[in-house]
Amino acid sequence: MGEEHPRKRSRQHFESEARQVSLLESPQCETSKWYFSREEIERFSPSRKDGIDLVKESFLRSSYCTFLQRLGMKLHVSQVTIACAMVMCHRFYMRQSHAKNDWQTIATASLFLACKAEDEPCQLSSVVVASYEIIYEWDPSASIRIHQSECYHEFKEIILAGESLLLSTSAFHLDIELPYRPLAAALNRLNAWPDLATAAWNFVHDWIRTTLCLQYKPHVIATATVHLAATFQNAKVGSRRDWWLEFGVTTKLLKEVIQEMCTLIEVDRRRNMPPPPPPPRRELTWAIPAAVKPVHMARAYPFHSYPLQSYRQAGIW
Repeated sequence: MGEEHPRKRSRQHFESEARQVSLLESPQCETSKWYFSREEIERFSPSRKDGIDLVKESFLRSSYCTFLQRLGMKLHVSQVTIACAMVMCHRFYMRQSHAKNDWQTIATASLFLACKAEDEPCQLSSVVVASYEIIYEWDPSASIRIHQSECYHEFKEIILAGESLLLSTSAFHLDIELPYRPLAAALNRLNAWPDLATAAWNFVHDWIRTTLCLQYKPHVIATATVHLAATFQNAKVGSRRDWWLEFGVTTKLLKEVIQEMCTLIEVDRRRNMPPPPPPPRRELTWAIPAAVKPVHMARAYPFHSYPLQSYRQAGIW
């Protein structure tokens, strides 16, 4: 028997899940808790219970963030709206499993919902068409097929069902705070140099793609980002040594967040590091007289050792 089409299966699931979540929702539900410990994220996510390991889930997280960035740029929406959609996806998959929810559908619905939340209206038809073209970019006929009535309405209903599930899962909590506003306030208050500000903004763009926004509040991420950017730029900020206290961040918390950030930077560096080149082949020719019986000889070439290059993070404290 042929397998049911994945898109139709996703639509049925979204509609049934949305009804179930709305029935189970109650004032005592912990859905309003959107900050988690690192252990909760890495060991106890819904996807982990369905057999998806941390590496796979990290790959899926990176996939839907990249997809959202492409979709947002295609629709010409702001980076704040794109970041809002990413956080919506992060939160959703702390309540729902990747094994049961197609990330492309959820990401598309998240961007459509983020446009409403950020008061940046975007036509549903534009979102449906742009998303379909990106998902099926390998198919030359996709851009033609999505404009056909049957295909368009079917995919549109799937996106709307995904939006309904997103709203039910989040308990209609769409007030998402991002680190951009506290970062801008901190940079202005500290009179940061343009290079420092640019580095800080780039860091925040990267943090939005990770689970850092599920672990710490926006003003904490913004303050730690300024400190980290100043360290890399070898720049001095603030009129006092412990300037971060002015932004409600303790020294202990600052060290903890920066340690998490440095770990993320190191993981990304290793992921993007090219593989080491193969060892050179050494062919040695041994002259053996024909009249002499060959004897046992040692290995023709020595073992090569490749010591790991030490990576020293720039001094932070």
